This record gives sequence, C-alpha cells and structure tokens, in this order.
Amino acid sequence: MKSLKKMNFTRLLPMTIGMATMLFFSCNKEESPSMEGEESLDVVALTASDEAELISEEVITVAEDVYSVDEISTISKASYRSDYLPDCVTITTVVTDITKEKTIDFGLGCELPNGNVLSGIIFLSYEKDMELATKTITLSLVDFTFNGVAVEGGATIERVRSNKNGNPQADATGIFNGTWPDGSTSNFTGNRTREWIEGYGSGFWGDNVFLITGKRTYTGPQGNVFIKETITPLRREWSCRFIVSGILEITRNDLTASLDFGDGECDAKGVLTYADGSTEEIFLRRFRN
Repeated sequence: MKSLKKMNFTRLLPMTIGMATMLFFSCNKEESPSMEGEESLDVVALTASDEAELISEEVITVAEDVYSVDEISTISKASYRSDYLPDCVTITTVVTDITKEKTIDFGLGCELPNGNVLSGIIFLSYEKDMELATKTITLSLVDFTFNGVAVEGGATIERVRSNKNGNPQADATGIFNGTWPDGSTSNFTGNRTREWIEGYGSGFWGDNVFLITGKRTYTGPQGNVFIKETITPLRREWSCRFIVSGILEITRNDLTASLDFGDGECDAKGVLTYADGSTEEIFLRRFRN
C-alpha cells in the first residue's frame, strides 16, 4: 500500500472522527435556491458539498501519511520517508511517556503535489507504542486553510494496521466547519472508513489507492442539508485529484438520487440519477484546475 501523509486542521471542535480514513468532513461554497420537483436536488449546492468533502479527505490523507511514517519504520525496523509532503511543510514531534504528538505546519501557504494549497497547522496525537495493531489518532486544526477556505474542526481516527484483507484501514468520525472567502459558511459531519489498497510503504505517493465508504451529513449556507451514504465504495487514486469510481446515495428532504463517479477515468464529472430514472451529468468540485 502507500506511504504516509501529513495534514493540518483548524481549531478543534468537540468531536471525533472515526472516519475512516476515511472520514469525511467539510465545508462548502454558496448554494443556489432550491428548485421545484424531483430534479431540483440543487446541483449547485451538491457540487459545493462535494468540494467540502474534498477538503476533509485531503486533511485525512495528510494525517495518514504522517502517521504511516512511524508505522512503516516500526514494521520494517528501518528509517522510512514519505515523498508526499513538500519541503515547505515542517513536522515537529514531541514524545511523552505514553503519546507522540505531531505538529504539521504548512506555514502561510504550502502547495501539495496535487496542487492544493494549505496553510496553518494540523495537529495529531496518538499512543507512543507503535507495535499496537490498533491505534486511536486524534486530530485538530489550528488557523488552517485549504485553497483559501478557513476550516475548523476535529476528528478521531481508529487506525487498524491490517484489516480482514490484510490492508491498513482508518475509521474516522468528525465534525468540521468551513468559511469561504466570500463569507459563506457550511459544516460537515460524518464517519468514514478508508482502506489503503495499493501503494502502502512504497515511498512514492503517486501509486496510493484507497477505497472509501461511510455516511455523512452536509449543511450549506442556506440551511440545505444533504445526507450521503456510500452504495459502492469510492475509489480515490492519489495520482488523480478526483474520485474515479463509486456510487453515493444522496438524500435531501424527500428527494433521493444516486451519484455515479464513473468507471475509473480521472475527471471532475459525475452522473446524477433521480428517483424517476432521469439522469444528468454534472461537474464536481470547484478545486479542479
């Protein structure tokens, strides 16, 4: 599977992420007024919720990457280094009698290999004993931004070194708030399981692949609420900025639809299927340049 990742979070909110690595938290941009009828699930708001999910996913990615350095070094009994975080990221480790605390500092702005720009700090804390098969990681954010979006929140991640498939897995639960440059706000809560199926320990971030499942709730600036549940695991390949396959069931008020991320192609497109069987191709995520 893959190597470790580093992240930053802003002010921790009283919450835990068992999220999986897969956990999902997030923020959102602005939403359009609700439309009438089945097909008015409000695509603009839905797209914004997907952007929020991207933020939470990236934060977890960084956290897992950083934690994995310790884990892989222990397993291999040799020093291990991940190539994901650039030199502009400073990682500080404080070891106590029972814990390791990691401060992942992106400074005033640091660009990751995928083009996202992060600033501020992601703080991690976990048990010092790296021989444990299961570990709890707590995560919080301090003055953290993601592509200009200010993010606050906290999470708890239950990390399993080897699941039933023999792969590392993270179950996360968390809550996050986001504030966009235009002043609009949103919040995201949920739980996510993220299984690291390819690239673990290779030392090259571009071959990392994850399968993500879970259920989460997103509330946008105008109070629009989306509940998303994974029907078919979402496939995230680090070499791509987007989810490349998988299906979500999305519910808003009494409306339900499914969102299909495709058959593996790296693009920002998805196909929305409404309860009446009609479909619509939509573009997801503002951060897609």
